[in-house]
Amino acid sequence: MCGITGCVSTQDCVPLMIESLGRLAYRGYDSAGVAVCDAGGIKLRREHGKLENLMALLARQPLSGRTGIGHTRWATHGRPSESNAHPQTYKKIAIVHNGIIENFMPLRAELEAGGHVFSSETDTEIVAHLISDAYETCADFSKAVRIALARVRGSYAIVAICADCPDELVAARLQSPLLVGLGNNMNFATSDISAVLPYTRRFIFLEDGDFVRMTHDAVSLFDAQGKIITREAKTIEWDIRAAEKQGYPHYMLKEIFEQPAKITDTFRGRILSESAEVNLDAPVNALELENVSRIQIVACGTSYHAGLLGKYMIEKMARLPVDVDVASEYRYRDPILKPDDGFIAISQSGETADTYACVKMARAAGAKILAICNVMDSSIARASDAAFYTRADPEIGVASTKAFTTQVASLALLAIHLGRKRNFLDAERARTCLEALRRVPSEMEVMLEQSDDVRKTAQKLLRANSFLYLGRNVHYPIALEGALKLKEITYIHAEAYPSGEMKHGPIALIDDRLPVIVIAPKNSTYEKTLSNLQEVRARGGRIISIVSEGDEDLSKLSEAYFTIPNCDEFVQPLYSVIYLQLLAYHIADLLGHDVDHPRNLAKSVTVE
Repeated sequence: MCGITGCVSTQDCVPLMIESLGRLAYRGYDSAGVAVCDAGGIKLRREHGKLENLMALLARQPLSGRTGIGHTRWATHGRPSESNAHPQTYKKIAIVHNGIIENFMPLRAELEAGGHVFSSETDTEIVAHLISDAYETCADFSKAVRIALARVRGSYAIVAICADCPDELVAARLQSPLLVGLGNNMNFATSDISAVLPYTRRFIFLEDGDFVRMTHDAVSLFDAQGKIITREAKTIEWDIRAAEKQGYPHYMLKEIFEQPAKITDTFRGRILSESAEVNLDAPVNALELENVSRIQIVACGTSYHAGLLGKYMIEKMARLPVDVDVASEYRYRDPILKPDDGFIAISQSGETADTYACVKMARAAGAKILAICNVMDSSIARASDAAFYTRADPEIGVASTKAFTTQVASLALLAIHLGRKRNFLDAERARTCLEALRRVPSEMEVMLEQSDDVRKTAQKLLRANSFLYLGRNVHYPIALEGALKLKEITYIHAEAYPSGEMKHGPIALIDDRLPVIVIAPKNSTYEKTLSNLQEVRARGGRIISIVSEGDEDLSKLSEAYFTIPNCDEFVQPLYSVIYLQLLAYHIADLLGHDVDHPRNLAKSVTVE
């Protein structure tokens, strides 16, 4: 969602914060702003719209200071506007905030009754007023922040500055990501590692309830009662170039083409072909998921589609029952969860609010919890018993690509591991599957060379106002993912169905204006899918198909088709999704959309 940056330094921090906000722009935002402490007090610059608008304002009205905070906002309370942008200020206090203050209405009414006047519609401004009142009483800035937040219900990552403390930042976290970056004569508070990675690789990952006071050369952590606590700093090994476009027109296209390398990274050290085993990290092994009675998977969006594939793979390989739920539904339906259940939470960022809430439910039930995520020491990873990291590196484009395929690759490894442990998967079959996985990156690189051909097909589909995606078995989740990608970045309606369900309603939509995207490589359900498509063709539907190399039947029915290698059915989804990612990308690009920042969307949904 929104992006936070804060810096206290021995030099002017404004250029550093603007660069950091640029690195946070991928999260989705509708306004941006910065505030600094200087000799005259708090100085503020905010603008509605893109970061470029704020930069233009700063060019006209320069700002400098050694201590400052910045923010890219995605509207929750209050419409997108300059007055609702962050930082929010009151008297000597300025703050930036991610999250939602659930009791802001009664707090605002109370403050207004006491004479406070508000300049925005936001829940965030409430906190600035509360801190200001507490500071006037106690004259201790960090204590004032603790007093104020004790009155707040909801979730927050907050960074605050005070005109009386020009060399100090105070930050706090509850159920919203926030971390501290330890630099050289400068320290940072930020919601995202990539924002300050050019300046430091050493980070302290804050826990719920942590408070931080920092200067340019010191960082102190406290609990809610003001007691000093310690938290170990971690060193991040990400390559900073992973957050740059490297010549691609969009981050999304770069990340599509990165998938072979990132899948290779996900497999590295984990595939033991000779022994037909999977080498998982010790904490994952220690969970002994092979002994649970069933597995519950929860996730949102693209990660949910990966979870659906995980169900197919785990049940087939390990004969272990798996349920998959959308996290935002699971957390509110009073689910049945027992101590002998396994629980898998999937999240690219490891900060997805609904998924995080489900993890806490699983913790309360005593289930064995495994996180599959991309960000080390993220909230979900820390709240779980063990984490399986996907090694995708930062994913900047809002529409997920490499995070999805590395999640699927991770689930494939887990399925093989569980199958071997439960003695349902013999060594020969396991070796075949592992070798098929090892070939995926090199074969995928060949497929990506067809990107220009996909673009030519995309050119013919620009006038369509709706798409139907079809797939059976393991390709139904891929159909769902393909339809989601198209909706996210082209704003064209798309619907995905299991191929066998076509005659239960969707067939009524088919005419010569409707593109039907079908995923049907040669596998155990190929002939049934081919029969479904004969019916589409008979009704004039426009078929765009993904088929196995050498397919002569389905390709003849298709207006356009793309081939994947002849391979084990187990790995087919990793290939077929590539063309759906490319098709969505090229349609969006040809339509002139902002591919990396689609409207109304954010990269990481850290509030409900």
